[in-house]
Amino acid sequence: MASQEYLDKMKVRQEYRNLWHTDLMSTIQRDPPYCCLAFWCGPCVSYMLRKRALYNDMSRYTCCAGYMPCSGRCGESKCPEFCLCTEVFLCFGNSVASTRFLLQDEFNIQTTKCDNCIIGFMFCLQQVACIFSIVAMIVGSDELQDAAQLLNCLADMVYCTVCACMQTQHKIEMDKRDGMFGPQPMAIPPVQQMSRLD
Repeated sequence: MASQEYLDKMKVRQEYRNLWHTDLMSTIQRDPPYCCLAFWCGPCVSYMLRKRALYNDMSRYTCCAGYMPCSGRCGESKCPEFCLCTEVFLCFGNSVASTRFLLQDEFNIQTTKCDNCIIGFMFCLQQVACIFSIVAMIVGSDELQDAAQLLNCLADMVYCTVCACMQTQHKIEMDKRDGMFGPQPMAIPPVQQMSRLD
């Protein structure tokens, strides 16, 4: 029953018409300092972004934003800050993805084909690295072990980079939501003084 509900959410998400304010390829250019912060301190950034996505109202917090089977079964209502901290450190990838889904559902944002390709490449590279490590372990060759280790390092670097770009994308979207850039709401114009030169 629950899995059908998740499939229905995924189908609805494909119909969204809004786009991210910036795509994954442009996030590094849009906010380089934040992207670096997300790369080196991913779990801390994930914590801050989820809290911000919930409008700093932790009473709204559910583990993995309600998108995973464990959601609502972790005692989140008793100590949401501790549960979120545990989520971002133990389930970092799910934490980033859940915040992404939360924002997509709130603002009806679709993922572009380019973003899908980047995320898909990241997952495929992780799988290839895993398979390559298993083959290297079975064969027992030192050269193959070294190559498997190198592929694992590359896969981890891509994973960390893509997660940092996604988190920067989330931050930029919430900056837009919170009116931190772009057209500001109309304000009362300043008093003008007329002058006449004769």
